[in-house]
Amino acid sequence: FMPPYAVLNDFDFLTSLDDRDWRSGIAEAVKVALIKDADFFDFIMTNADKLTNRDMDIMERLIYRCSQLHLEHIAGSGDPFEMGSSRPLDFGHWAAHKLEHLTNYSLRHGEAVAIGIALDTTYSYLTGQLLQSEWQRVLTTLKKLGFTLYVSALTEQLDQLDHPHCIFRGLTEFREHLGGELTITLLQGIGEGIEANQADFSLYRDAIFMLQDWELLH
Repeated sequence: FMPPYAVLNDFDFLTSLDDRDWRSGIAEAVKVALIKDADFFDFIMTNADKLTNRDMDIMERLIYRCSQLHLEHIAGSGDPFEMGSSRPLDFGHWAAHKLEHLTNYSLRHGEAVAIGIALDTTYSYLTGQLLQSEWQRVLTTLKKLGFTLYVSALTEQLDQLDHPHCIFRGLTEFREHLGGELTITLLQGIGEGIEANQADFSLYRDAIFMLQDWELLH
């Protein structure tokens, strides 16, 4: 196993995707923009309608910048084999991986990541690290891209932390995946990721219900 020396993208393959798979790939671009590049997030927000309508020029530009940011992190962080506990590129993924399992993989990976991003962004807002206006910008952009931001699997067995169907089991599994130390990425601003080593289940519960309400209103 070794890091690749090149990644080849044939944009013609994009035309073979249905709308769900086209949209799903965009979630990873939103993720890396939120933790690393505010200007890139502004680009996605400004062009959300064009991306939804499958504008190839905008999609190509998005893929280039998304790939560049991932490459800079993987090649420049000094930890290409992810031996450490800091994995900012997993922003939104602790919940996403659990949601994929809980929905029997009826959710695409990108659809689950979009929900995970919305959840961690809402939690960041509730902890006082993110402005309300920034929180709303993120959720509005994800919605304009066509993502659903709440599914019932988020609230199943929510008060039973040890239940295998509780979404918070995803945090335990994420901690185990990282070797025992919990390190999740949150936001302290658009384009500014920050590490956290603990999670407040009560606030995360509030974040889930905020997402549920937000989805009903939008």
